[in-house]
Amino acid sequence: MVSVHLAVDPQHYDEVIAELWEAGTLGIVEGDGFVEAFFADPSTARRFGEPREAPERDWVQATEDAWPPILVGEKFFVVAPWRTESTPPGRFRLEINPGMQCGTGQHPCTRLCLAAMERMIRPGDRVLDVGSGSGILSLAARMLGASVVVACDIDPEAASPVSGAVPFFVGSVDAVRSGAFDLVVANISEAVIGDLKPEFDRVAPRRILSGFQDANGEWTCVVEPNIVEPNVIDPNVTK
Repeated sequence: MVSVHLAVDPQHYDEVIAELWEAGTLGIVEGDGFVEAFFADPSTARRFGEPREAPERDWVQATEDAWPPILVGEKFFVVAPWRTESTPPGRFRLEINPGMQCGTGQHPCTRLCLAAMERMIRPGDRVLDVGSGSGILSLAARMLGASVVVACDIDPEAASPVSGAVPFFVGSVDAVRSGAFDLVVANISEAVIGDLKPEFDRVAPRRILSGFQDANGEWTCVVEPNIVEPNVIDPNVTK
């Protein structure tokens, strides 16, 4: 068995994790600004860096231990499917496989979106999740009482996590008719959000947009319209 050490920009953390799992990693251990991935095949490992011999260890267990449950906002308990901890009273159990598409719940922007959705989604709302990735925000919207949730992503593989839970289409917000939804949520990137901003405005009167940093370099989430609380949500939303 070999391992590869990768320095990871926090902005691309979810994408790197998803790519490693897709390549067949045996396990991943995360650290501050890096991940270490383990492979049985050195040639596969070389796609990501220079492999080195890994000491004997139960890497599957190590990987599972690296994904502890987290409390997000006031209502969510985000866990990997293999965790057995009981759901705290008053919280929704939101199970996400870290080996799936982008959106594990670990990234600050995902947590910001979940916390904002708690405040913004009203019972019966129609919600569009653009760039759905792992489907974590789509599943959360259903838990919060949305009557209609639709997910979309330009990656067809993103359909798998939400299969059977919410409708999904390959594409983006520009394929949706004006005013079709009450709220659109998009956790993508600053460049994509900027390009699609007029489309988000066209499709829904309320919007939760994230995946970028503010002027101080802090991960942030913009909520529109801003009626009560400030547009920039405190990134320390885990409780």
